[in-house]
Amino acid sequence: MSDLQQNKFEIEVYGYTIVEDVLTESVAVEMRDVLTYLNQQHGTDHRHRGTARHVANLPTYDPIFFQIIDHQKILPLIECFMGSDIILGSLNARIVRPNDPEQHLHGDIPQPLIKKSAEFPVMMNTVWMLDEFTPEIGATRIVPGSHKSGYAQTPEGMKIKNVQAATAPIGSVLIFNGQCWHGGGANTSDRDRHALFGHYRNGSWMRFQCDPHHRFKPEWLNLLTERQKKLLRMENGLESKIAADFYE
Repeated sequence: MSDLQQNKFEIEVYGYTIVEDVLTESVAVEMRDVLTYLNQQHGTDHRHRGTARHVANLPTYDPIFFQIIDHQKILPLIECFMGSDIILGSLNARIVRPNDPEQHLHGDIPQPLIKKSAEFPVMMNTVWMLDEFTPEIGATRIVPGSHKSGYAQTPEGMKIKNVQAATAPIGSVLIFNGQCWHGGGANTSDRDRHALFGHYRNGSWMRFQCDPHHRFKPEWLNLLTERQKKLLRMENGLESKIAADFYE
């Protein structure tokens, strides 16, 4: 069985998979250094079901993040479930600091768009690990099989007992169906946990969460591959602005 088949199988059954060695350690560290600078200049305190630092719309800040948009080890797996008619809904960063608590478990898709069959999801998420992910540093937590529950969020009053931490080396990528319940872990270490979150949308949900046309430098267009341009809806340039819709 190929790695792609194994990863596809895990997403079908568990709702998620981890792909290791996507980024070299040197590239991941370089991205982390750029993100650290951007956090100092543009970061905000984020309180979406838990506290952390947040940097939004990364493709508009530095071309180093372009390679993530259509990475050859990740995008084909996304397209196995979503097809090729998709967009990059957003590429943001979440930095979990020492003493930041667990983020509440949640799904990313509104209830009206939930599919009990979990086939052809309207959204899939990727978490790019710019540090080694361990429970102590706040590795993302995920509930296996929750993408098939039919619930957009954890049911009130129910205890969620089967929660797995996505532990993996630096440069790894967690891919999951947006219907999976997930949340950042508590950071009990003495250093920040850096991760990038790129999610893809299709169908009736093909609207940006963060519009990449906003602030994008025209001279960067030639740095994009043709596939990246399509995922950012930039194949016809930057003239046509597309408003961002927020569902968080």
